[in-house]
Amino acid sequence: MTAPRMQPKPELPVPRPTLVPGDRAAGAATDWAAALDRRDRAWKFDLLARAIVLVGGVSAILFIAAIFVFIGSQGFDFLVHRLSLSELLFGHRWEPTIEPPEYGALPLIAGTAWITVVAMLVAVPLSFGAAIYIGEFARGKQREWLKIGIELLAAIPSVVWGVIGLHVMKGVIQDVFGVQVGLNVLNAGIILGLMAAPIIATIAEDALKAVPESYREAAESLGATRWQVIWRVVLPHARPGLSAAVLLGVGRAFGETIAVLMASGHRLMIPESVFDSAATLTATIAAELGEAAVGSDHYQVLFVLGLVLFLITFFINLLADRIVRGRRSAA
Repeated sequence: MTAPRMQPKPELPVPRPTLVPGDRAAGAATDWAAALDRRDRAWKFDLLARAIVLVGGVSAILFIAAIFVFIGSQGFDFLVHRLSLSELLFGHRWEPTIEPPEYGALPLIAGTAWITVVAMLVAVPLSFGAAIYIGEFARGKQREWLKIGIELLAAIPSVVWGVIGLHVMKGVIQDVFGVQVGLNVLNAGIILGLMAAPIIATIAEDALKAVPESYREAAESLGATRWQVIWRVVLPHARPGLSAAVLLGVGRAFGETIAVLMASGHRLMIPESVFDSAATLTATIAAELGEAAVGSDHYQVLFVLGLVLFLITFFINLLADRIVRGRRSAA
C-alpha cells in the first residue's frame, strides 16, 4: 500500500503596492517641480527679463526723484533764507535784475492760469468730440485713420506750433477782433489747446472704450437712440476717465514752454482780458535762465519757479491718478 502524495501548497500572489490618487498627485508635483528647477537657457532669459523690467520701473521713480532733488538743491537755500514766500506768490512785480530786486511771481502765475483756461476751453470740446466720434461712430479703417491723424498731430514739434502762432494766428486775431497786439492770451491759448487736444482725445477714447458693451446693449434694448445711449449711459460711466484726461491736459498746458513764449507776447503784467499779452512760469524760466549768472539770486529764484511748477504739475497728475483709481475701486 503506497502512501498518498502530499499536494503542494498553492503559492499566494505577492501583493503589489498600489498608488493612491494622493501619491500620484505628489509624484506628478515632484516631477513638475524638478522640471521647473532646471536652470536652463529659458530660466536665465526669464531672470534677465525680470531684472530689466525691474530696473526700468525703478529708474523712472529715481529719475523723478533726482529731478526734484536737483531743482530743490539749486533754489531751496534761497527760498528759505533770502526769499519771502508771500512776496513770491502775491507780489505784483517781477523785476529780479533791479536794485532792490522784486520777486513777485503773481503775474507769471496769473498768465499761466489765463492761458491754461483758454487752452482747455479750446481743447476739451475738440477732444471730447473726436473721442466720441472715434469710439462710438467710426468703424474699421476710418477709425484707424482718424487715430493716426490724432497721433500725427501730437507729433508736431512745439517750435512749429510757436511759428504758427507767431506768423498765422497773430494776423488772424488782429483781423478778426480788431486788436493791435496779436501775441496775447488768446493766441497762446488756441495754440496750447491744439497741442493738448491729442493727449486728451486719446485718454478720453480709452475711457469711453472702458464702458462695458452690455450697458449700451441694455439701453438700446429699451429703445434709446444712439445719442441717448452716449449722453445718458456712456458719458456718465466714463466721467472719471474723462476728468483724468482733462487734468492731464492741464498738466500738459502748464509745462509747455517754447510755443507759449513765441505766441503769448511775454508781458510781465497780470492780464485783464484774453487780448492782453502775458508771461508764464515756463516761458520766464526759458527766457531768463541763460542770462542769469550761475549761483546768483536771479539764477536761484528761477529754480524756485521751477520747483513751484514741478509741484503744481505733480499734484495735477496725482489728482488725475486718484480719480482713475477711485473709479476702479467703485467698479
